[in-house]
Amino acid sequence: MSDLAEGVARFQRDVFPAKARLFGHLASHHAPHTLFIGCSDARVVPELITGSEPGELFVVRTAGNLVPAHQQSADGVAASVEYAVAALGVSRVVVCGHSACGAMTALAEGHDLDATPAVAGWLRHADVLRARTLAPGDVPALVRQNVAAQLTNLATHPSVARALARNALTLHGWVYDIGTGHVEELATTGAPIAA
Repeated sequence: MSDLAEGVARFQRDVFPAKARLFGHLASHHAPHTLFIGCSDARVVPELITGSEPGELFVVRTAGNLVPAHQQSADGVAASVEYAVAALGVSRVVVCGHSACGAMTALAEGHDLDATPAVAGWLRHADVLRARTLAPGDVPALVRQNVAAQLTNLATHPSVARALARNALTLHGWVYDIGTGHVEELATTGAPIAA
């Protein structure tokens, strides 16, 4: 814990004072422009990748950057999507997959997930993709197909569907390469975001 405590001390000493005005504004204003749905992987840091300041991104991180299709029962991902789109009025959503994704590797290579039943259950939201990969074990292909599938799932959420119908929202699919820093835009429903 000392490393985290030291990080907090550095933030309070060095970062916060330099951005005190921004944080003062953010204390009473919450108006992000983008919902960024990325993987929980610690190597994928949305604000760092996009060069965003605090308050600009509404971030949802899930294992495998999965967004289950809309269902009547509420879940944390659906609630976050709905809040970002309907309450905060974000104008774009980015679903960002990445190289060396553990979730997609497990699916592409058929790993035994019996010891992690919650993970196995969660990854069922992407299971159908396995059959469409170019070759068994082709993780990069599965990462790309997964991003496209999650964009399709997003469009089933009523708040997203309504915003798309009003042309008030665009959906973007990205793949981030950890080793090179390259971001590839795979798909979009509107004007591309410079990446």
